[in-house]
Amino acid sequence: MKNPLRDIGPGALVAAAFIGPGTVTVCTIAGAKYGFVLLWAMVFSTIATIVLQEMAARLGLVGKMGLATAVRKSIGNTAVRWVGIMLIMAAIIVGNAAYEAGNISGGVLGLEGIFQNPVLPLGNISIRLFSLFVGLVAFVLLYIGNYRIIERFLVALVVLMSLAFLTTAIITQPNLLGMIKGMFIPRFPKGSWLMVMALIGTTVVPYNLFLHASLVQEKWKDERDLAKARKDTTISILLGGIVSMSIIICAASVQRMEVAGVADLATGLEPLFGRYAKYLLSIGLFAAGITSAITAPLAAAYVAKGCFGWQGDLKSIKFRSIWMLILGLGVIFSSTGFKPIEIIKFAQVANGILLPVIAGFLLWIMNRVDILGSFKNSKVQNMLGGAIVIITLLLGFKSIAKVFGWI
Repeated sequence: MKNPLRDIGPGALVAAAFIGPGTVTVCTIAGAKYGFVLLWAMVFSTIATIVLQEMAARLGLVGKMGLATAVRKSIGNTAVRWVGIMLIMAAIIVGNAAYEAGNISGGVLGLEGIFQNPVLPLGNISIRLFSLFVGLVAFVLLYIGNYRIIERFLVALVVLMSLAFLTTAIITQPNLLGMIKGMFIPRFPKGSWLMVMALIGTTVVPYNLFLHASLVQEKWKDERDLAKARKDTTISILLGGIVSMSIIICAASVQRMEVAGVADLATGLEPLFGRYAKYLLSIGLFAAGITSAITAPLAAAYVAKGCFGWQGDLKSIKFRSIWMLILGLGVIFSSTGFKPIEIIKFAQVANGILLPVIAGFLLWIMNRVDILGSFKNSKVQNMLGGAIVIITLLLGFKSIAKVFGWI
């Protein structure tokens, strides 16, 4: 019999990457505060992720290169090339550092649900030791490199948590008409702009576009496997989007305006797990935080390698220096007094604002005949990709204006 899991590939890893502590936290807050109203943002995010990740997979299989490498090789003018490389590096370093802080804070949030977080006073700053612990675990696993068994175990816990949300969403018997309206009628309740950007940023993760193009080359050979890659991408991301929407639906049944910690986040799971909901969610958040704390720095290092054309393996000094920088920034931001919930929300908003920059580069590369030949973007793909860039750009400007009080 044919193994149904044989063709599961990078798409599943992309989906697992965006179902992290940021997704659980942001989707819970969105559901608790706005009910079903912002479900449309998750529908848009899921479609956008499928469209953009398909492009990244096609670039890897047909063009045999990652996005960073393609940009570096496609710009002839030296000055313009370096501007492009610096833009990508700035976006990835800022975005991944914020995302890494959110990942570590997610792991800390999980530990805080079970244990009390010890604090080390250092002058006017209080260092949360759980952040240092999560950072140290991620550092050891990244440095040694033999983390596959541990990662599989942690991913299994995240999958368990996802199934729990799906089951709970069904048990709560949500209002179907309200859900349908929320999914297909875009609305912006007062103060929801940043939440919309956070929902987009937690799903359409810019660094996944770089990772996907590299991972498909390890899974499949060439353009003959493009149908398998597209199927893998579409099914995996669609399931991930359904899980994210389930979290919003669970939280909407609670209608709690303020979400401050794991106890509030876990309220949505109480119909299924009762008083054990907090412990299940705590373990799941810790698992999601650790797995994401490993992949985000690693992705940044891959981007730097592609941008600068570095040679050598994953243990080279240059490669390690990049992931150490991202991990270090994440630990600093997470450990120095900011509330974990606020850090996670900021990370998703930052990702959403940086998305148009990376998506714009991807769209340009996908129209290069010298790289993709007959597999370059069709008119429909360009229209979809262009619409995603324009919509995220407008939302990003609106969010920035909101933050600075211009509107």
